[in-house]
Order: sequence, then C-alpha cells, then structure tokens
Amino acid sequence: MKRIITATVQNRSGVLNRVTGLLQKRQFNIDSISVGRTEVDGISKMTFVVDVEDNQKLEQVTKQLNKQIDVLKVSDITDKAIVARELALIKVLTSPQLRGEIQGIIEPFRASVIDVSKDSLSIQVTGKPEKIEALIDLLRPYGIKELARTGLTAFLRGQQPQVTELPSYSLLK
Repeated sequence: MKRIITATVQNRSGVLNRVTGLLQKRQFNIDSISVGRTEVDGISKMTFVVDVEDNQKLEQVTKQLNKQIDVLKVSDITDKAIVARELALIKVLTSPQLRGEIQGIIEPFRASVIDVSKDSLSIQVTGKPEKIEALIDLLRPYGIKELARTGLTAFLRGQQPQVTELPSYSLLK
C-alpha cells in the first residue's frame, strides 16, 4: 500500500541522506521523493511516497524519523484531506504535421508546450500522478524521447489540526 509521508526538516547538509538511509535500512521502497524550501528560512519539506506492507513498521519508522537530528516533524498524510501535485516534462518526437494532433491530445490535460524544435515538442504537465500517467500513455505511441518527473509534493488542505506542533523557528537559528 502506498503512503504519503511528509517531513519538515532543517535545511542542512546530509539531512536527506540520513532520512533516506533510515528508510532504506528498514527496507522501504521510495516510490518518489521531492524536497524543497518552505516559507520559513532554513526549513525544508520532504514528501515521500513509500510502498508499505505493514502499518506497524510504518509507525516504527515514523517514530525513528522524528528522533533524527534536524527532523522537526514527520506526518503520514495519506488518509487526510490533502493537496497533492506532480510535475512532468515530456519530450515527444514529432513532425510539423503531427504537432496539431499532439496539441489536441494535451489540451484536456491542461498541459502546455514549453519548447519546440524541428523534430520534437517539450510538454509540461502538472497534476495528480494518475493524470500524468494517462497523458504519458497517450503520448507514448508518438515516441517519448525524454521524460522527467518531480515526484509528488503535498500538504494538508485548509486549516486541519496538526498532530504535533513545530518548535519555535526562532530557536532554530
């Protein structure tokens, strides 16, 4: 079963390595990972999609992650109301005659052409992973020359109560 785990961490060298090392040590397969800075200087947010067979094992890893130095908070947000998106860049082989046809395919997905060359189109699409997979499947017959995906990034919708509060950021500087 796939689970979405978020970790709020101090933006320091080696944090990503320690967190992923712990997941690897516990034999979790990381399906996707995205990391980026937050609205607070010096703080980053990691979003992992992991394949988990045992919820007890997931709870144990969550507790161990919370004990890691530089990790401020870990949450399993899978079953909560969340906003989740992924970005994909897709380079499709095409001739000038097929560009209109490809444009017609990507339009319902709200995807956009971000680069055009003599023999290819580069397309940008954001959304849920299922949406991105559907577009990739439709473009595959044209010949996908290159594909890059960010991995899922997510946070809680609205003003949902947090499981644990973050420590004061002023103490972290």
